[in-house]
Amino acid sequence: MKLSILITAFKEEKTIGKAIESFLNQNIKESFELIVMAPDKETLLEAKKYPSKNKIKLVKDPGKGKSYAINKILPKIKSEIILLTDGDVYVSENSVNEILEKFKDKKVGCVTGRPFPSEDKSKKYGYWANFLFDSAHEMRMKLKKDNKFLECSGYLWAFRNGIIKEFPLDVAEDTIVPYLFSEKGYKIDYAENALVYVKNVNNWKDWISQKIRTSRAHETLNKYVNTKKFPRSKTFSNEARGAFSLFIYPRSIMQFLWSIELFLARFYMWIKVFNEVYIRKKYHQDGWQRVESTK
Repeated sequence: MKLSILITAFKEEKTIGKAIESFLNQNIKESFELIVMAPDKETLLEAKKYPSKNKIKLVKDPGKGKSYAINKILPKIKSEIILLTDGDVYVSENSVNEILEKFKDKKVGCVTGRPFPSEDKSKKYGYWANFLFDSAHEMRMKLKKDNKFLECSGYLWAFRNGIIKEFPLDVAEDTIVPYLFSEKGYKIDYAENALVYVKNVNNWKDWISQKIRTSRAHETLNKYVNTKKFPRSKTFSNEARGAFSLFIYPRSIMQFLWSIELFLARFYMWIKVFNEVYIRKKYHQDGWQRVESTK
């Protein structure tokens, strides 16, 4: 099967090289092309340093947002599988083969990799990231075992080309596309050994802004898909049911205090999301938004 690896980026000239190299250094079993798509010249100039023999294509997107850019390029990609990732992360060795292996099952429409934090648990925001990523991993493993619908991570995921022609812009692409595949009868699989390393935020302003934005992107799903048939993973009720795990996760007094802070932070985040979406009617809108502390 032919593969297109699509790296979307925005002002990530300092990290795009590592993202590219993490794919070029793999022994990918299938033929592939690597597309770097960004609205800014700095990122594209950095990507241009890699020789054309590495099958790299550069695409300047209109700068209207990630979902808009992906929608624009979808009709131009002819590969059977499209793998998507970001310009500020990098993937593990053999991650691509791990994902492609799942597509040998013709019933699989989407596959997600496993986000893994670059930070350890020695500082608060690193501890928070580890807990949230570990919790997401455990949830996906359980849903996979029970053969139930699971959501993808936008940091590293892939889908069969030609099934979904386009998707709406007021909901995150990694949120809506798996649902659309499921409604067409396809399975969503989890390649838990395909790791993608993510640098997380290190301050409150960036943390709350990022979490509100990603959570708000789920709130418009009901407009397009039947979330009763394919339940959402990211909901306030799911977090409330999983609160107990937050308090058995810490291994020190300091980490326990950080768990309490995270509990309060997530509760505050959901209040903000509810207020923005259901009171102020401020829904998710596509657009590039740079989070400095993740670079």
